[in-house]
Amino acid sequence: MADKLPTRYEELKAQVNFHNYRYHVLDAPIISDLEYDRLLNELKKIETDHPNWITSDSPTQRAGARPADRFEKIRHPAAILSLANAFGADDARAWLERVKKLDDRVEKANFVVEPKIDGLSVVLHYRDGMFVQGATRGDGEVGEDITSNLRTIRAIPLKIPVNSEQSSVISVPKNLVVRGEAFIPIKEFDELNKKLEEAGEKTYLNPRNTAAGSLRQLDPQLTASRPLTLLVYQIVHSEGGKTPTSQWEILEYLKALGFPVADVAKRFNDLESAIAYTETWNEGRDKLAYEADGMVIKIDDLNLAADLGFVGKDPRGAIAFKFPAREVTTTLNDIGVAVGRTGVLTPYAMLEPVEIGGVVVERATLHNFDFIAEKDIRVGDRVLVKRAGEVIPYVIGPVVDARSGKEKTYKPPTKCPACGQAVEHFEGEVAWYCVNAACPAQLLRNIEHFVSRGAMDIVGLGYKIVEQLIEEGLVKDVADLFTLTKEQLLELEGFADKKAENLLKSLEQAKAQSLNRLIAALGIHGVGEVTAGDLARAFGDLSALSKASTEELQLIEGLGPNIAESIVDWFSQSANQKVLKKLKAAGVDPKMQKAEIRMQNGALSGFTFVVTGTLPTLSRDGVKEFIESYGGKVIDSVSKKTSYLVLGENPGSKFEKAKSLGVKVIDEAELRKLAA
Repeated sequence: MADKLPTRYEELKAQVNFHNYRYHVLDAPIISDLEYDRLLNELKKIETDHPNWITSDSPTQRAGARPADRFEKIRHPAAILSLANAFGADDARAWLERVKKLDDRVEKANFVVEPKIDGLSVVLHYRDGMFVQGATRGDGEVGEDITSNLRTIRAIPLKIPVNSEQSSVISVPKNLVVRGEAFIPIKEFDELNKKLEEAGEKTYLNPRNTAAGSLRQLDPQLTASRPLTLLVYQIVHSEGGKTPTSQWEILEYLKALGFPVADVAKRFNDLESAIAYTETWNEGRDKLAYEADGMVIKIDDLNLAADLGFVGKDPRGAIAFKFPAREVTTTLNDIGVAVGRTGVLTPYAMLEPVEIGGVVVERATLHNFDFIAEKDIRVGDRVLVKRAGEVIPYVIGPVVDARSGKEKTYKPPTKCPACGQAVEHFEGEVAWYCVNAACPAQLLRNIEHFVSRGAMDIVGLGYKIVEQLIEEGLVKDVADLFTLTKEQLLELEGFADKKAENLLKSLEQAKAQSLNRLIAALGIHGVGEVTAGDLARAFGDLSALSKASTEELQLIEGLGPNIAESIVDWFSQSANQKVLKKLKAAGVDPKMQKAEIRMQNGALSGFTFVVTGTLPTLSRDGVKEFIESYGGKVIDSVSKKTSYLVLGENPGSKFEKAKSLGVKVIDEAELRKLAA
């Protein structure tokens, strides 16, 4: 029995390491979590009974090592170099022209493109296939010994090749040193910050700094608690074995050994193709699981690349094609406050103008006043600002180390900046409100919302016209829209007979809009299109809804006490009751017939739908109203809780997501059958 234990111990180590590789590197586990835990627990039991058997490649040695007193220094076997930058296609072409003059072979060279991950460079040492040491890049010549911390990263193989079946077909040098980039994936970073925020702890600014800080912890257990991973892309040194001489083959070789390698890397026959591929990631980098600040274009022939030599410390055989920056620092000159249509006060940053991703940014969102306080953002701070894709630029946080002592702590306003009335803060909410119904800032935005496509859909009432109507005193609330006359409109700048007639026609048509659209248009705090539909089906008209109690409202599925109270409060305001009377007098008083009220017993009640693509007969608004009229709900994004995806022509990414989650997909005809 004793003779068999070491064999079983070696088998368990190999199995657990292999399954770590399948899970953390390939994202393709082949056993369940329960089965994995059983193997790991059996391994731990053997090591507890026989501690003298424990070896450094055991997966149990990844975490929990004794904290180091300090980091030792490690001299790299070869220089760990940085790269020169190209800021566009012309820079990349200029690089190629320069190196062509040095060696004729460049003319026929192939190129490999890899992501330039915004993480921390690490150098991993293997001896006889065993991971023995790891270091930071440091100054390129000497790095910090962070071996214990690197062992906690499950994507790093402790023994190569990971798949023991490969041992006979792949050569592993006696000494092998590889380079990679350690990082925290964007999704995991967001989840980490969310957990820290919920626990009341300080959150991190960005994944790169978090990864670097995590790897420099003195206690490996703290490092192990961070969702670190890495991608490997270079052999720094090898001896006692044969390694490939092209960059593409190096990536294939590293992958075969069990190292994680970037799956978006590609090889090309010419530079123009490499540039074209690189530029696709400029717009598509949000599809990457990690932050990347560019792509690296490398000459595939490593012997040629080596012969080209260096310019200073930059190798001539590669160039970093940088993306436009999406995170920059600039000065926070002041904090302004905008007033929303529901009275919510939202702070925004007034910045020293700075270019981010090709756009000059002077303003950025600060989310809410709690965010300013939690991040301790001060006027005069150097702040980190991010703009990704079409997302509104936002402040991530202050650069505390850049403070001079002249910065000023910010205090939220006590009065509305638009009307001067006192603001209120409701318990349990982060928002601050101006509760003055006559606030001019709210009036403009209330009317904007009221006439919008998702509400009353009044064509011809844009922002500028609404502004004119308010400035001229013609409209003091939304009901005044329906009492406008042609004579009044003709007095406004830019109006002639045809334009005035068209607007009045749109207003007349709006009187026939459905009850749920009118409820959504009123701008009641917390009541969106879905809730408006539920309320319409439950009560049938505004008169009945206005008399509903919070208890009655909460009988509606999914409608909680906060929204119920908000609805009751809205209808209790005398100013709002006045608006409703004026609307009714103007002919805006839609009712839902009993045959239409199917909230609880409709054929689609209890089901949620997502719509993608163009349907044969129903418009996007039409299919939404159809589903809601039969008690169903329409939501924007697909999840496991989605009942059906309604599929039309030219669908978007929602179709693929629905298939991956196993959500049932139907067409318009099948939807109609469900409702029948």
